[in-house]
Amino acid sequence: MNKAQKAVLVLEDGRTFEGASFGADGETFGEIVFNTSMTGYQEILTDPSYAGQIVCMTYPHIGNYGTNEIDVESRRPWAEGLVVREASRIASNWRSTASLQDYLTRNAIIGIEGLDTRALVRHIRDKGAMRAAISTVDLDADAVLARVLASPEMKSRELASVVTAAAGYEYPAIGEEKFHVVAFDFGVKLNSLREFAKFGCRVTVVPADTPADYVIALKPDGIFLSNGPGDPSAMNEVVSEIRKLTEASVPMFGICLGHQLIGEAFGGSTFKMKFGHRGGNQPIKDMTTGKVEITSHNHGFAIDRETLPSDVEVTHVNLNDNTVAGIRHRTLPVFSVQYHPESAPGPHDSEYLFQRFVDLMGFGV
Repeated sequence: MNKAQKAVLVLEDGRTFEGASFGADGETFGEIVFNTSMTGYQEILTDPSYAGQIVCMTYPHIGNYGTNEIDVESRRPWAEGLVVREASRIASNWRSTASLQDYLTRNAIIGIEGLDTRALVRHIRDKGAMRAAISTVDLDADAVLARVLASPEMKSRELASVVTAAAGYEYPAIGEEKFHVVAFDFGVKLNSLREFAKFGCRVTVVPADTPADYVIALKPDGIFLSNGPGDPSAMNEVVSEIRKLTEASVPMFGICLGHQLIGEAFGGSTFKMKFGHRGGNQPIKDMTTGKVEITSHNHGFAIDRETLPSDVEVTHVNLNDNTVAGIRHRTLPVFSVQYHPESAPGPHDSEYLFQRFVDLMGFGV
């Protein structure tokens, strides 16, 4: 561990880890979660789905390839804090423009290193994701704990309105424009927009609270419901608008939070998982083809299979715990997956889902 200012990580059950500060100074609160990806820390930090969360990286050495202005997935970092075993002060990559330390400091993100991340992850797996705080300004664990217990829980917390764009905007197609997609920004990642552009889609990105009538008036070829943070059960008004959109019979594709919202729009319910799925190594079986893909995940909620109506089919399952990882309606042109086919960071096994959506839009041409 590098010589640095001391810091503490305090969990809501009282478990405390001591370490050293890296990044910004101060105190931050959020749900403590872990990510099993070996690379992609900049994409993770800038993924809006991490709003309200402190992320622990399970890979022990983080920061060695630095940061740049290209590998961002949104307009700024959204993670509340970063926990690593060892933060590299040396950035060795031709694309690097700043160290991870400098990037965190510049963006006011508090980090802690030098603690036993293996013990922390085992604790989260055993006890579940919970509220926590990182502090560099108050090392009194009891005092920090009192503030942790006063901070908001993730369950029933609505965060899409925090991360969504303030106004709509256009993302052009690459080459010939073949389709027009309206994308709801619940926390959309830039690589989703890049994927659509690559498939010849012009994307109109709209804020999370956009009414269904407004979207229908745009006469899109397809509707995309993005990933995002928070509890889908706290978004009743959005679910109501999505239900109206499904009745318009426009092809619809949802991922992550968008997938959960589609499930609720069809009458299903969602639940908070014990510690969720976060990382680039989740095995998913596509029940429609029998193929297994290795996928990128970031979610703490899931659809309850038993609550889905008979006209909604489960198309994908997570092979680690058999949770629902994909659904489609049997008669309407609507499907969704729980994971991140935009693959930033990878792997890239799931890119075929964008092609499926393009093919679905093409049926109406």
